[in-house]
Parts: sequence; C-alpha cells; structure tokens
Amino acid sequence: MTEHSKEASQTAHSATAPEPQVDLDDMVASTDSGARKPVGAPGKLLVGIAAVWSLFQLWIASPLPFVFGVGVFNATEARSVHLAFALFLAYMAYPALKRSPRDHIPLQDWVLAGLAAFCGAYMFLFYEGLAQRPGAPILQDVIVGVAGIVLLLEATRRALGPPLTIVALVFLTYSLAGPWMPGMLAHKGVSLYGLINHQWLTTQGVFGIALGVSTSFVFLFVLFGALLDKAGAGNYFIKVAFSLLGHYKGGPAKAAVVASGMTGLISGSSIANTVTTGTFTIPMMKRVGFPAEKAGAVEVASSVNGQIMPPVMGAAAFLMVEYVGISYVEVIKHAFLPALISYIALIYIVHLEALKANMQGLQSSNPAKPLVRKVAGFLAGLLLMMITGLGVYYGLGWLKPVLGAAAPWVISLGLVAVYLALLKLAVGYPELELDDPDQPIYTLPQTRPTVMVGLPYILPVIILIWCLMVERLSPGLSAFWATMFMVFIMLTQRPITAALRGRSNVGPDIREGALDLWNGLVAGARNMIGIGIATATAGIIVGAVSQTGVGLVLADVVETIAMGNLLLILFFTAVLSLILGMGLPTTANYIVVSALLAPVIIQLGQQNGLLVPLIAVHLFVFYFGIMADVTPPVGLASFAAAAVSGGDPIRTGFQAFYYSLRTAALPFLFIFNTDLLLIDVSPLQGVLIFVVATGAMLIFAAATQGYMLTRNRWYESALLLLVAFTLFRPGFWMDQLHDPYRDIAPTQFVQALGDVNADSTLRLQVSGLDAYGEPMTTYMTLPVPDGESGAERLDALGLELITDDGKAIVDMVTYGSQAAELGFDFDQQIIRVQAPVDRWTKEWMWLPALGVFGLVVMLQRRRRRRAQASPAAASL
Repeated sequence: MTEHSKEASQTAHSATAPEPQVDLDDMVASTDSGARKPVGAPGKLLVGIAAVWSLFQLWIASPLPFVFGVGVFNATEARSVHLAFALFLAYMAYPALKRSPRDHIPLQDWVLAGLAAFCGAYMFLFYEGLAQRPGAPILQDVIVGVAGIVLLLEATRRALGPPLTIVALVFLTYSLAGPWMPGMLAHKGVSLYGLINHQWLTTQGVFGIALGVSTSFVFLFVLFGALLDKAGAGNYFIKVAFSLLGHYKGGPAKAAVVASGMTGLISGSSIANTVTTGTFTIPMMKRVGFPAEKAGAVEVASSVNGQIMPPVMGAAAFLMVEYVGISYVEVIKHAFLPALISYIALIYIVHLEALKANMQGLQSSNPAKPLVRKVAGFLAGLLLMMITGLGVYYGLGWLKPVLGAAAPWVISLGLVAVYLALLKLAVGYPELELDDPDQPIYTLPQTRPTVMVGLPYILPVIILIWCLMVERLSPGLSAFWATMFMVFIMLTQRPITAALRGRSNVGPDIREGALDLWNGLVAGARNMIGIGIATATAGIIVGAVSQTGVGLVLADVVETIAMGNLLLILFFTAVLSLILGMGLPTTANYIVVSALLAPVIIQLGQQNGLLVPLIAVHLFVFYFGIMADVTPPVGLASFAAAAVSGGDPIRTGFQAFYYSLRTAALPFLFIFNTDLLLIDVSPLQGVLIFVVATGAMLIFAAATQGYMLTRNRWYESALLLLVAFTLFRPGFWMDQLHDPYRDIAPTQFVQALGDVNADSTLRLQVSGLDAYGEPMTTYMTLPVPDGESGAERLDALGLELITDDGKAIVDMVTYGSQAAELGFDFDQQIIRVQAPVDRWTKEWMWLPALGVFGLVVMLQRRRRRRAQASPAAASL
C-alpha cells in the first residue's frame, strides 16, 4: 500500500469510520509485509535488515561480483542466503498470535529468528562440507534440517496462515508413513535421514526451483514495483486513469479498471492493489451511483487481474519459465492476448452496469474537443510512438557495432538526456496533488497536464520491456537494469525538479529522495517475506511428490474419478485451485496444483487425442490460482474492498466472481483453442484473432450481464453465448461438419509420410509401455521432416519400422533424433495414422455466428426504439 493512499484513506475515514480503516491496514500489512512495527532500536534493526536484503539481491543480480571477483554466489548459496533473510524477517515482522505485541519483538521471537536464519543459511555456511558428502547426511545435518523444516512451517503459519502449513505437513507425513498408507497410496516409505537430505540438503525440496525463481527473478520485480510506488507512480497512474475515463458513463469504475491494470506493474499483490487504487476509486464509484458491493467488486475484479497482465505478471509467471522451459518473453507472448481481452471486457461490463442504472460520469476539466479531433490526436500520438520506437530500435542496431565497447556508456548518457528532457517537460505543468476521495466536490484533472507531469515514471518501465523483449536479457538482469535506473530517478528527480522550478531547497530534496529510496528498499524486502516463505514451503510439497511418486498415484485417482474425460479433469483442477486458494497465496497455489495435476492434464489430453501445449496447462492453473482471491467465502481481496466500500464482504465476493466469469471462461477456451495464446500463428493472424476474440468476449459479457443495447430476453442471452462460443472455438462446429483428418492404415505410414506436404503434420496413435512398464495409449503430432520420399523422411525422423500382419511396430529409434524427442520407443505399435484433409478453414464458421449476432442486435434495437417512443411499451 502506498504512503499516499494510506494518508488519503486515513484522512477520509478518520472522522467517520476509524475502526474499519484500522482493520483494513492490518489486513494488508499482515498479508503482505508483516503487521509488527516495533519502535526504537528493534524497529531500526528490522528495517535495516530488510534494506540489506534488497541490497544483497541487487548485488547478486548485477555484473559487479564477476567484474571484481568478490561476492560471487552460486545458485544454491544464493537461495540459502535468500531464505535466511526471509525466515529472520518473518519472525521479526509477523506476530505469533493476534494478541501478540505489535510494537516490540518478544525475546522468544529473537531466538527463533536467529535459529531460523542459521538453518536457512546452513547450505551457504557449510557448502563445501555438504558437497563432500552428497546423499550421506551426518547427525548435525539432520538436526539442522529438522529444526529448519519446523521453523519454516511456523514462519509459514505466521506469514501465510495455517492452510499451506497443513498441506506441507500432510505431504511430510505421507513421505514418512508410506508403508502404512491404504491401498494404492502406499509406498515403501522414506527414512528420516533420507527425508532431510532430500528436502533440506539438496535442490529437490525447499531449495528447489521455486525458491530459485524467488531468488533470481521475483525479488527484483517486487523491488522495482516498490521503488516505483515510493517515487509516486501509484498516484500518477490513478490520476491518469481518472483524467482519461472519469467523465464517461460510470467513469470512475472504468478508471478503476485501467488504474488497477497499470498498478499491476507496481504491486503483485491483489490485496495491496485493491486497497491502493480502491481508496480513491470506490468512493468515486459510489458517488456516481454504484452500490457499495458493486463498487467493491469492480475494484476486486480489476485488481486481481493485475497479476495476469504482462509485462510484469505475478510471481507464478516467473516459475513458468523454469517449469515449462521457455523464456519469459514467450510467457508474455502467450499470456498477453487473454489478459488484454479480459480487461477490455471488464471495462465493457462496467459500461453495461452504467447503462442499466443510467449513471453519469464526473465533471471533466478537459477543454471540449470534437470526436474527430480526439481520434486524430490519439492516432497521431500512437504514430509518433511507433516512429520513435522504430527509430530507437534501428538506431541502436546501427550504433552498437560502431561504438563497440563504448556503446553502453553512450546509451546510458542518451537515457539520462531523455530523462532530463522529460523532467524539463514535466515542470511546465503543475505538480500532482493528493486528493481526498471523500471531498463533496471532485473535479477530474485535465488529461494532458496529468500525463505529461509523470512521464519520467514510464521510462524505467520502457527500459524493463526493452531489455526483456528487444535485448532478450534474462528477467533478472532486465529487472536489475530497470531498478538501477529507478534508483537514479529517485535520487535525482526531486533536486533537479526543484532547480528547474527555480526553488533553492536542493539539500532537503536530496535527503527526501534518499529517504524514499531507503523506504523503497525496505518495502520491497518486506513485501517479499511472504513470497520467499511460500516458495520454500511449496518446495516441500514438490520434493515429496518427486521422492514418493505420489504424482503418478494422483494421476490414476483423478483419471478414475473423471472417467477419462478431459473436460472433467479441467473442472476438477479449477475447483482444486479455488479450494487451495482459500488459504494459499497465488504462488504456492500454482506450484502445488501444477506439480500435481499439470502432467495429468497433458497425459489425459494425449490419450484423448487433444495435444495440449504445456504452457496452456500452466496458464490454466495460474488463472484459477488468482481467481481464489475473488471467490467467496475467503476471497481476501473482496474483504479488503468491502472494508473500503462499507459493503458486505460476502456479497462483494459473489459480485466480483460474477464479474470475473470472463476470466474463469478464458482458461477453458485457450486449452481447446490455442490460437488465443498466439501459438503457431502469424502476426496477421494474431491481429485477426485479437479482434475476433475481443468481440467474442464482449458478447460473452453482454450475455452474462443480461444487457446489451437493452435488457436481454432469456433466448437472446442464450444466442449471445452461442455466438461467443462459436467466435472463440470455430473449429468445434467445423469438426462436426467435416473431420479434419482421414484415417490411413498403419502399414501405409511410410507412404502417407511421403504424400503429405513438407509443412504439414500427421497425427499418430501409439500404444506400448510407459516409463514404469505400464500399458499406455497416446496420441502425438508428427511434424513432417524434409525429404523427397517417405523413406527419406522416415530416415530423417530417426525411425525404423517393421510392418507385419497388418501392424506397424517401432524397430529402432535413433538416439537424439526427432523421433526420440517425440517419445517413440522400441517395440511400440502405431495403431492409427491420420493425415490432414483439405477443407474449408474453421474461420468460415464466424459468418453464421455474426449473422445470429446481427439478428439479436436487430431485435434489441427495435425493442429499444419502442421503449424510447413509449416507456409503457418497454415491458411488452
């Protein structure tokens, strides 16, 4: 929560409702940064250690350790120190119980913090000794490991609540008590030494991939957001959104959606995002006619979606980089379209709510302009940005080879020059003021001055996106350079702005900028405590799955319950994510569900002939993980919004879930239509898919809200849902009309391989034994390799077949070949070969769908005209 929003919210509520605001602040603090705020020396020590943690993370992310040869940490050592900081601060910042003191740290917490930090740092402190005895822990290792796990679980209970602690305990118990488990859950069991070695002394458990991602990527992005917030970007984003949209029908609600989307760059926390923007937006929504529950629900629905909005997504998105094995740029590419159309649809839902209630916007301060001038100005600005971007892209491409080693210095000087120019531009406009959201009269700020005065805040975000998308640096290094430029801005913007405005208080401005930087370093570290603890504890669950093989057992159980139906598996996965999300933070929820059920979905999809990309499954889990912050009865973001609005939290949660149906529908749609994730589509196709998918989502929103041009009749809502489904999944209807594949005898596989086009694919159904010797049948997609004939292509594939008695059996698979990568193995049988057929493209199904949509529009327009002509006829 920003200092600005805290001050405003405290001012707004102090006279009327002080108690709810205390509860609200406590909710945000206890969820994100720790509710304890000790005074005196302990308080200084707490913030000092938090700042040191931030500086440590900046150090290990920078090139400096390798330049100077000092302070170089390998991945395991860095994770160990990272966890040590998180554990120490967890015991310092989070009270043990609700009645525990908040203004000082009890002696027992000092002791527990020191012991926990030692156990967390054990891998770093004794790294060489542990490396000399891999897999053979001594008694000291086991004692430290047992103490570390116990202290980690207690820190988890304090920072995140009991649910994640209980889940981790269940998996630890399952690891040790395997022989006594019933039926198919039984396994040979794990000894205490083996458990501790796996969970605490290797990178398979606590110090696994999840904690590694928290160490390498997530911390820097959270710190970057905290620094942006302390610099004033949060207030800037809210002001810009209100100046752009506040004067339209239901304008404050539309501004809330946009502001929350932009604030998602700053905060990866749904609750902090809800409170930061909601402090301003919810009272404004109520003023133009939104009921308290709906005002809170709009803020919740938009704030929660901040985690799915690229380029800076929630922490779970960085885990996908490791779990899926693709770059962060690829994750952004696949996540961009669903997130964007989800936000556009939410703005439309707000618009429909305003139409239903005949709401008006707020008074605008912008000079009146004809629509043509507005559109022309927008297009001119967009064109200027595109030309500037192309100029910078090609200009740097030309400069780098010319400048050689001096290129980084020249580019840095160019960035400073742009920054100074933006500051010079900003001082030509009044400084942004902090508004009281409960003032009786509220005039919207003018758009141009508001946008111009905060342009320097956009520069670090552009640097981050540039490093990620153009320079293709790692997420950690990209966030490092963006953060360092943000540090430079925080130290210089106040004195330079003061000088440009003709003020002489440069010294105090420098001190105030340094204080903002210090507070940003502390806030970034405190916001990371919960994430660091969550990723470490989730590592226990992942470690138990890998050590006991429970994932395979769960796959059998889930497949049996779902009766082999992929749609039911997806439904169970969604429900499990929502249930776990009632107590687990998004990151831990994603780790647990993806570790347990993502392989099951992939396997079952292959067995049913639907080849689901791994990224689609992980995004599916991620979406329902964030939905848990909305879903009643435990959606914490809904409780936070209700504390601001004064509405009922349960009703707010149900309304927010209703608004979020579009977010819940998207994962099911992109599982079955991966075009929505921009997988294997051209840029032109991508534009077309964006336009059609956006229209489909707006139609879906109109159907679920019961209103488009006027109130829907029940059959109109049904037709609109049918239209939306067809636009999203045109292939479903085309497959009913014409099968996309024709069956070929397995013995004719080589001939079919030679007959199809080189850029085509074959679908194969293969039976054999899996890695555990169990019978399995699966589908696979076979890209046709180069070659003039079927035999040449088969050889290029690295596959040898034996055809006998009408069967095609795999006789040999070349090591490292394409066939081996696809999963072919000796003695498998190809039982089905399907070749693509020429048919109409699935997009032709859009035409009848648009025809039905036109019919609904015609019916509603006629009914609306009748209602306008005679209000009594509206009910006929």
